[in-house]
Parts: sequence; C-alpha cells; structure tokens
Amino acid sequence: MPNRTTFAAITLVAGMTCAASGADAFMAYVSNEKDNSVTVVDTVTGAVVKTLPVGQRPRGITISHDGKFIYLCASDDDTIEVIDTETHEIVGQLPSGPDPELFVLSPDGKTLYVANEDDNLVTVIDIESRDVLAEIPVGVEPEGMGISPDGKTMVNTSETTNMAHFIDTDSHEITDNVLVDSRPRFAEFKPDGSEVWVSAEIGGTVSVIDNDSREVKHKITFEIAGLRSEAIQPVGVRITADGKKAYVALGPANRVAVVDTATYKVEKYVLVGQRVWQLAFTPDQKTIISTNGVSNDITFIDVATDEPVQSVTVGSMPWGVVVSPK
Repeated sequence: MPNRTTFAAITLVAGMTCAASGADAFMAYVSNEKDNSVTVVDTVTGAVVKTLPVGQRPRGITISHDGKFIYLCASDDDTIEVIDTETHEIVGQLPSGPDPELFVLSPDGKTLYVANEDDNLVTVIDIESRDVLAEIPVGVEPEGMGISPDGKTMVNTSETTNMAHFIDTDSHEITDNVLVDSRPRFAEFKPDGSEVWVSAEIGGTVSVIDNDSREVKHKITFEIAGLRSEAIQPVGVRITADGKKAYVALGPANRVAVVDTATYKVEKYVLVGQRVWQLAFTPDQKTIISTNGVSNDITFIDVATDEPVQSVTVGSMPWGVVVSPK
C-alpha cells in the first residue's frame, strides 16, 4: 500500500479517482471519539474543510436524507446533537437515552432508532417533534442498528447477549431473536431486504441472516496470511446499492474485506489504516471510506478497482463516518 506521500501524488496525477469530477464533490463527516470533534473532508480534493467541536465521545453519525442536518451520538453526554451542514453549528439536541452508541434513520427520514448501551434499550425518536416515541428493551450492550429498505423491520445487535433482535417498527415489539457469534457490532440489510449481515467482532465472522426465515443461512469467515485469527475483528459492514459486493471493516487487522454477496467468498483484502472501524459510501457509489481509529486517518477506496486511493489525517481516534447525499 502506498504511503501518504505517494497517496498525495496519486491524488494529483489521477485527478482524485475516488470522485469523478468537481460536480461530485461530497462532504465526508468523521466523528473523532477521543478529541470530541467532527472533521469535515472534501471527498474530491481530500482537503480537511473544517473541524467542529462537539460533545463528549462522539461515535455514531448519520445525516438527514436531504443533507441538511448531521445527527451525532455524543455518547458521554447522553444526547444526540443536531448539526446544520451549511453553518456547521450545533442547532439542537435529541433525547437519546443513556450512552447512545449507534443509530439508524428510517427510510422516510422521520424516525431515528438509537442503541443505548448502558440501559439495554433502543430509543425511538420522532425527528420533527423531538419526542421519544418508545423505549424497547433489548439484550445487554446494544450497539448495531440496521433497518430494512421498506422501513418495516429494524435490527439491533446486543454485544453481550450475542443476538440480533428483529423489531417491528409499527408495534415496537421484538418479533425474533437470532443467536450470532460473540460481540455483534453492526447490522446491514441488503438493498433488496432479503438478508441482514451481522458482524461479530470477537467471533471473527459475519452472519448472513435470511429476513424471511430469520435464520442464519451462512457465516463468512476471514483468513489473512501472517495474522492471528484473534486480530481479525469484523465491525462495520456496507453493501453496494446493486447488492453485489459487501465491504467489511476488520478492526486491528487493518484491512477491509471485499465479499461477493452471491457466493459469500472474500475476493480481496484492502490494506488501510490502523484499527479500521466504520465505512461509508459516497452517494455515487464510486468510493467507500474507512475510519482508521489508531492511525487517526480515513482511507478512500476506489469501488471499481478495490484499491486504496488516498488517506487523510483527521482527529483523534476516528470512529464513524457519513457522506453528504449531494
């Protein structure tokens, strides 16, 4: 993998392969867990546009579907901050419950589902009214949050219970509990809603759950020459819009696995920064960005070639990342 100096040269020569043109200038927002900031990065130039001071221990981060607001889990402040993407100012808060870690926004953009790690609840928040609609008891240490494309089913993963909880978004009731491997951290639906992919950090696997039967239909494992199995710890998962490829962040393995979703075979391991946590696509699906917690940077990966294109230094211990929709 090229070093950062080489990356800079690639950026100049290749004209930022990670984005097609200036017309495709999306902004990436990176939550930095240790220095209580969000770094704003231009995905075309790779330049850091701004660093925003935020609440304590920022982790989960997402954006409204119209791109106007960032929602950020300020975990140690027990709140969700709302940031205006034009002014970069905090313009409000949402009542998250204790220790919000990750969340997912409903397809219609009206509801936020929040994992509260300390009290074993999923909090359901109405975005417009800023009211708590429900608190759903789940397993111990909830973290991963995924929602079906039709918005009817939400999945929470509980790290200590080792389960994926399927929750009906109308009734706010758990309909199914699926046992997965140790310390599940993330849940991602395929775009057609047929499967949910759940990463297990300590188990070292990704469980592929059939959304109809609610049974594990396949377990994806990872092997990297020269690395002990315990160093391969799947966390963030993202699947391309066409449903053909999945990307899995492998924690201290410092790699992102590229998986064929039809065969469940690992096609490639992409070397990125140290301790890769989360992933986000640019809206044009040409680039996927990884947050590398220990090396304090993010890496841009070209989706067409599955090669790293550029790394950009951000804040201390980058955790989450989201990219503006326009």
